[in-house]
Amino acid sequence: MGKGAIKEGESERKRQKWRWPLAALVVVLLAVAVSSRTASNVGFFFTDRNSCSCSLQDQGSGKYKGMVEDCCCDYETVDNLNSEVLNPLLQDLVTTPFFRYFKVKLWCDCPFWPDDGMCRLRDCSVCECPENEFPEPFKRPYNIAGLPSDNLICQEGKPQAAVDRTIDNIAFRGWVETKNPWTHDDDTDSGDMTYVNLQLNPERYTGYTGPSARRIWDSIYSENCPKYSSGETCPEKKVLYKLISGLHSSISMHIAGDYLLDESRNQWGQNIELMYDRILRHPDRVRNMYFTYLFVLRAVTKATAYLEQAEYDTGNHAEDLKTQSLIKQLLYSPKLQTACPVPFDEAKLWQGQGGPELKQQIQKQFRNISALMDCVGCEKCRLWGKLQVQGLGTALKILFSVGNQDKEGDQTLQLQRNEVIALVNLLNRLSESVKMVHDMGPDVERLMEDQIAKASAKPGRLRRVLDLAFSFW
Repeated sequence: MGKGAIKEGESERKRQKWRWPLAALVVVLLAVAVSSRTASNVGFFFTDRNSCSCSLQDQGSGKYKGMVEDCCCDYETVDNLNSEVLNPLLQDLVTTPFFRYFKVKLWCDCPFWPDDGMCRLRDCSVCECPENEFPEPFKRPYNIAGLPSDNLICQEGKPQAAVDRTIDNIAFRGWVETKNPWTHDDDTDSGDMTYVNLQLNPERYTGYTGPSARRIWDSIYSENCPKYSSGETCPEKKVLYKLISGLHSSISMHIAGDYLLDESRNQWGQNIELMYDRILRHPDRVRNMYFTYLFVLRAVTKATAYLEQAEYDTGNHAEDLKTQSLIKQLLYSPKLQTACPVPFDEAKLWQGQGGPELKQQIQKQFRNISALMDCVGCEKCRLWGKLQVQGLGTALKILFSVGNQDKEGDQTLQLQRNEVIALVNLLNRLSESVKMVHDMGPDVERLMEDQIAKASAKPGRLRRVLDLAFSFW
């Protein structure tokens, strides 16, 4: 055999030697790629793929560590305070007569697209009752003005979409009506306003999805709250986006946590696929939820002197004393004052020469967001949307419209009764969402990630990966 043939044989043996390792490497790389692709498309019916990685996360329990971004409290402290102190107090507060009732205008008068109002949607239609069905005290200003239970014939469409108007015959006294520069306020003395018992109308899945629902959030984010870039130098705009994102995430948590799993059997429960796809697999959304919670908590603690002295008068003396006691326990919690006395520092905003103009611009944007709640095409979604946006507007009013030289010149805090009700109920909603993330998040993530891994390892998928690898070889 010649030297050329020997060299050619040696070269062939070397090529054979590296073919299998190379093929194995290709298989591994392709399997990782397929798994990643599967993970990114495991959603329930939401398709937002703009999640980002979290630099403060570890594997296992305690995923979020360090300080909550732009706040003065860390994740572990927030979780401990929320579980041990704040959530139990808030759960009791929102069931008291004072915080149980919210005054709201539920009829359709969308100022942006009048052809897409609630009244035109069959799935969310309700009946108005004749005026002679109202008890006479309900018609007086500052008294409960509501509707008896609706005729079931009128409750068409998806379950839980219409509001239960059953109320107690109670009255509130001792509160004034004031304007909030941050919100598009309804006329609180209007005959179109009604009091709703929030305990009979929990925030949950209603069947309100599709173009109408997407249009609301698209308008909020694209027109009034554009996402800030990674190099955003304006902290005020960044705060507005994070507040809306955190509120959006909290709403999604409550929908996923109380979901209609089987309409034919009226079976309700947790939709963990939805919870994972909309919130848990997006660390930025979880962080924004914690931020919004601390922002609203800071507003409550800043208004301590006002809230402590407010009249929680419903005519039920025992319940009113209980409400005052719970409020004081919330405001003067030793654990809260020790561990997280200033959850958010609002003094760092609106600085510089352009501060007043920027404030007016962002106020206008938030007023537009609050007005968009009139365009929500589902009665119960509209109820909770209005309440929580008004609660957030109240937090903005407390933090940024008191003790500042704004055009109204307001130096003394004054709140409407409805604003206090909205603020405390919003804080409770956020508290529940943070608790769900802490209690359920790790298990839901592990379960969903295991399902994704199993799906990526199915024989058919593996066969295609191997075939592709051998084609390279």
